Amino acid sequence: MTSVLDQKTSGESPGSTPSGPRPILDGQRGAGVQSAVYAGVILPLVALIAAVPFAWGWGLSWVDVGLAVAFFGISGLGVTVGFHRYFTHGSFKAKPWLRVVLAVAGSLSVQGPVITWVADHRRHHAYSDREGDPHSPWLYGTGPIAIAKGFWHAHMGWMFARDKTNQQRFAPDLLRDGAIVKVDKLFGVCTLATLVAPALIGGLLSWSLWGALTAFFWAGLVRVALLHHVTWSVNSICHMIGERPYSARDRSANFWPMAIVSFGESWHNLHHADPTCARHGVQRGQIDISARIIWAFEKLGWAWNVRWPTRQRLARLASKKA
Repeated sequence: MTSVLDQKTSGESPGSTPSGPRPILDGQRGAGVQSAVYAGVILPLVALIAAVPFAWGWGLSWVDVGLAVAFFGISGLGVTVGFHRYFTHGSFKAKPWLRVVLAVAGSLSVQGPVITWVADHRRHHAYSDREGDPHSPWLYGTGPIAIAKGFWHAHMGWMFARDKTNQQRFAPDLLRDGAIVKVDKLFGVCTLATLVAPALIGGLLSWSLWGALTAFFWAGLVRVALLHHVTWSVNSICHMIGERPYSARDRSANFWPMAIVSFGESWHNLHHADPTCARHGVQRGQIDISARIIWAFEKLGWAWNVRWPTRQRLARLASKKA
């Protein structure tokens, strides 16, 4: 028998009828795309490492801080509300223009094109913490070395693998959406914009080239790196440590220290117990900024059919855990 990861493309011609379920993987990334992945991961990380000595007494202004917070919020919520809760899980329905705005905002995070992101994440849920999951920390065992290897893999190592998730299997709805396909193809433009826009605004507000440079560094590179690690920590930390009040078939857990910076994504146990739920932080004191944004969209009439949690549903999930 072959494992799920051995299921490669079957060589079917376009338009042919598949003889069985579509394969999980769809070939490998080309050298150009793979190089772009390395650059997108490593360059912001280098900037983050350089940030501490660079900020020691110079190189950081309140304009940089304001721009970094603003762009962190826009791109971060683009991922949590847009890429994750809307496009991946269908937690609500949205007006066409809002769909495009959410796809563009998420693309500003430099975490990959929207369809690629969604396909990877749907595959993660389909095989969570089992073989086939692209970023489970539990694929190597439970010993100290295996756990360290698993953490690295779940946090960022998995992105350096060249295998591609089959989008026809995991994101066929988005492949049929012309507007989202266009945004997906414009990922390179969005990446350029997310780095250049802070520099332009910082330069205009400070009326100096130095202001443009520091804004590019802090609100561009460092902000992207921080957001990367917040998202990656949900993949790694939130599948390793934390509380598990609800029944899920994997090791997803709530990790409260990350609640605010992750916009509510670190209430991860409820999410895996009830993936389509629009709110992840459902207990008293569990801050979920993404859910509040969705609530605002609903009140404005921009979103509807929101899948809010119910007491009965939460009680059932909790009783299964018990």
